[in-house]
Amino acid sequence: MKLPRRKFLQLAAFAAATPAISRTAFAQAYPSRPVKLIVPFTAGGSTDLIGRIMCQWLTDRLGQSVVVDNRPGGGTNIGTQVVANSQPDGYTLLFTVTTHTINPSLYKTLPFDFRRDFTQVAGLAELPLVLSVHPSLPVKTAAEFIAYCKANPGKVTVASFGARTVSHLVIELIKFSTGIEVLHVPYAGGSAMMVDMLPGRIQAGVDALPNQLPHVKSGAVRALAVMSTARTPAMPEVPTLAEVIPSFDVSGWTGVAAPHGTPEPIVERLNREINAGLDDPGIRKRFDEVGAVPFKLTTAAARDRIAKDIEKWATVVKGAGIEPQ
Repeated sequence: MKLPRRKFLQLAAFAAATPAISRTAFAQAYPSRPVKLIVPFTAGGSTDLIGRIMCQWLTDRLGQSVVVDNRPGGGTNIGTQVVANSQPDGYTLLFTVTTHTINPSLYKTLPFDFRRDFTQVAGLAELPLVLSVHPSLPVKTAAEFIAYCKANPGKVTVASFGARTVSHLVIELIKFSTGIEVLHVPYAGGSAMMVDMLPGRIQAGVDALPNQLPHVKSGAVRALAVMSTARTPAMPEVPTLAEVIPSFDVSGWTGVAAPHGTPEPIVERLNREINAGLDDPGIRKRFDEVGAVPFKLTTAAARDRIAKDIEKWATVVKGAGIEPQ
């Protein structure tokens, strides 16, 4: 049966619009149950804190509970694999960190490919890394710390928030750049590290600023240097390590990813809601209080940042002489 031309055009227009309508309805219907954000570190650290701030925002915006699920261990690989193996439906998300772009250069084989198996959703925060010491260590500057370590080779304990994380890599870069020898002690997160650092069982550590800031302010630990090229507004009196080791620059960031294949409308909605949170004065104030800087990205910009950082860290790891395991 031949359709009248007007009826044919109406049906064609409806068919063309249906995918867009379906995508919009799909995004609006999401989520219909609680969402998990897998944080690959222990509870109580910097990443956990930032994750919980954003989860509360998303809970209010999405109308369903968005909760942190801590899965520490394996240099972030345990929690990351949980998400890689999850259904790509938007209900299991990954809290991403700089370490995710370092690991491809540190491990010969991984059970996932971070670029292939994940869709980058959004950025969250830049977290300056800081070198701090227990007050019992007789140093007050990064230069004095380096001199002390040279005078006591292999005797100073320096903690990281995980083996083969960016925190660990900073320690290796300091050793490589200065020729010092220290005893690296890895932990499963910044909060676990501080359990031993606060009473002085560990003499020094490299951690993200949000986890260190309250202890620096209380005098429980002494901040010697931040790893970025510019001083942080949260601690403007603390110099950069680049003022002692020229060109030293290691910055940390966090974001959100989803399993590859997560429907685009869900990814777009999450990106929109997260970026709205990063623009919110209340969220920005909470980030400022803990020394975090909002890290707002489109999904495309997040993909580009991941690709560039993987290449950058491959060069850094090779230059530091670190052999992949």
